[in-house]
Amino acid sequence: MPTMLVIDDDAACRRTLELHFSERGFDVATAGDGDAGLASLERREYGVVISDIRMPGRDGLSLLEEIGERFPEIPVVMITAFQDLENTVAAFQGGAVDFVGKPIDLSELDAAIDRALEVSEPSERDCLIVGTGSAKRTIVGRTRVMQDVFKAIGKVTQSRVTVLITGDSGTGKELIARAIHSASEDRDKPLVAINCSALVETLLESELFGHERGAFTGAVTARKGKAELAGEGVLFLDEVSSLSMRMQGKLLRLLEEREFTPVGGAAVKRCNARFIAATNVDLATLVERGEFREDLFYRLHVFEIRSPALRDRSGDIPLLVQHLLRRISGELGQSVRQVTAEALDALSDHDWPGNVRQLGNVLTQAVVMARSDTLTLADLPKEFVREPPLLAAGSGRPPVKGFASDPLSLKELERRHIIEVLTRTGWHKGRACEILGISRPRLDRRIKEYGLVHTGSDAREDTG
Repeated sequence: MPTMLVIDDDAACRRTLELHFSERGFDVATAGDGDAGLASLERREYGVVISDIRMPGRDGLSLLEEIGERFPEIPVVMITAFQDLENTVAAFQGGAVDFVGKPIDLSELDAAIDRALEVSEPSERDCLIVGTGSAKRTIVGRTRVMQDVFKAIGKVTQSRVTVLITGDSGTGKELIARAIHSASEDRDKPLVAINCSALVETLLESELFGHERGAFTGAVTARKGKAELAGEGVLFLDEVSSLSMRMQGKLLRLLEEREFTPVGGAAVKRCNARFIAATNVDLATLVERGEFREDLFYRLHVFEIRSPALRDRSGDIPLLVQHLLRRISGELGQSVRQVTAEALDALSDHDWPGNVRQLGNVLTQAVVMARSDTLTLADLPKEFVREPPLLAAGSGRPPVKGFASDPLSLKELERRHIIEVLTRTGWHKGRACEILGISRPRLDRRIKEYGLVHTGSDAREDTG
């Protein structure tokens, strides 16, 4: 029978996990804090440990470090309600085999535990991860898709494997590349970026590989290229899908042989950089159309990180708005730090085809227009202000021609839909937010606005 130790200061969480894993056939013990957990580890052997990160006294990260030093053979899965990049990479840095956010999805935790029990060598769990640098380069997100990105960043920093970052424009692909670099062992070495679509082929070749004096008109001196300037750091190739077939061949040689020749030169030079590429186009589709080399695709597609579109992580919008407001206000010398619920709802409901970059631009414009330290709906661009419905002449009510009876208002439809989702999820707010595609603060506001109260005995409301 596999043995498990659950360490969490939340008694309800401990009990839930104990019952769940006992049903799965585990021999489960629990502890209410880090010191009690260590004492239990000293008394008996466990096959796996589940530990919360934030606990009174010894926190989960220091506990993780202690377990790694004293019981390196025991895999540890971390859980927390505070799902940010810093906690995620710190957990992997400390040797955690996985990281699951609260409210806990038991199927996700089951999968994490199964993976943890498959790990046999401590070295497979060792990750060298550090912080992510300045506030301007902070990646913000608590949704599940962003947690997957954080996990991928944490895992890929343990080696110098080539990474391909995919996703729509404006989703922060370069930000992910910089997070990988700054969280890696080689963070003190340079990260050199080149936008493959910004230059014509001849200039791109010179920019990437450098050139010798007299290589072309205007080349009055020799110049090092990005491949050489990167040294043993990172060479970040943005919009790699725009490369011509000729440049694809040259890049393939750089990746395979670690060699390149400057424009107009004869001497072959070495490149020891790590490669991270990004694209907003599906390279596999380009390969099928004969527009991208298949051999280069496989050289780049070693470890893929998908940067999610904002439409797939709408629950992060309130968090992003607060983060961006602080940054933008500081840059513009303004004092706007808050946003009204009405304005936040309008921002959360928007389609955002331009993703986080577009959200930042909209907030910059709004901060400039703001008349106080709180952003209101009136400060947002006009496309965020909904026009009131046309009223039937003299009736004071919307026209209902064609309806057998008065149709329901949007507000009543929303109220009924929220009730239906909450009922079907047993009032599990985290799951309800995912289904409704809204943030937790917004759901709480709607519950309060509509006076919704759950009195059933099957309540599974998450509090993490």
